[in-house]
Amino acid sequence: MAKAFVFPGQGSQFPGMCKDLYDAHVEAREMCQAANRLLGFSLTDVMFEGTADDLKQTKVTQPAVFLHSVVAQRLMTIETPHMVAGHSLGEFSALVACGALRFEDALLLVSARAQAMQAACEANPGTMAAVLGLEDERVEEICNQITNQQSSITNDHVVVAANFNCPGQVVISGEIEAIEAACVALKEAGARRALRLPVGGAFHSPLMAPAAEELKAAILKTEFRKPFCPIYQNVSAKAEKEPEIIRENLLKQLTAPVRWTQSVQNMIADGATEFYEFGPGDVLKGLIRKINPEVQVG
Repeated sequence: MAKAFVFPGQGSQFPGMCKDLYDAHVEAREMCQAANRLLGFSLTDVMFEGTADDLKQTKVTQPAVFLHSVVAQRLMTIETPHMVAGHSLGEFSALVACGALRFEDALLLVSARAQAMQAACEANPGTMAAVLGLEDERVEEICNQITNQQSSITNDHVVVAANFNCPGQVVISGEIEAIEAACVALKEAGARRALRLPVGGAFHSPLMAPAAEELKAAILKTEFRKPFCPIYQNVSAKAEKEPEIIRENLLKQLTAPVRWTQSVQNMIADGATEFYEFGPGDVLKGLIRKINPEVQVG
């Protein structure tokens, strides 16, 4: 029976996150205090006492979710995993869990990622939308049609499938007008819902190219070690163990889709029978149950 550890991404944060772990465990306090020192500000003050709006600040959200996830996994007494995966930002937590990245290095990369993404959002305004009730291929086809209808060679009017979360649930990402046009077309094609999300940018789309370029230098100078178990990365949805391939996939992640459905399916095909989610919230548990209701989720 193979155990898979999975880690959530941005959007799972909540006021007071991780405080129960901090109060109850010395190791949690030490990790949180180390994070505060590395970041140069008190992340835990915002996590423990800040409002939901405070936690939406990009420089706070991503390090906060990462920190909570890694602390939660470190404190669990479950045996070490046979495989790991993370949804978008969660991939950094997964890389720590499998030994490919040191906690400190991953935290600094997450912080750099958050700041680069914020800058890209300001330079290239965009948004995302959730699409329910259509097959993945149909969503991709309609996004391509909307994009190709435009003659511009810039990012204007780009819309792509960004998150394949579970069968019948895809998130699209792109320029605001293109998202609105795609939502209309997707509903006409039979989507049960096609609704804009309250996010600040077009994540996992070509509009994030400036962020990917900015993050590249930080990733290239960071040491990646051979993990003790495979990580199923968002870009490939395949089991990866070679440090250079892991690094290359992480470089592509900001502009490529999150292939979560395919990742979970491949993990199950490779023997995963038990999934454990570590971090704030339990959104991944729900997605995994929809992908395959027969596996154990804890």
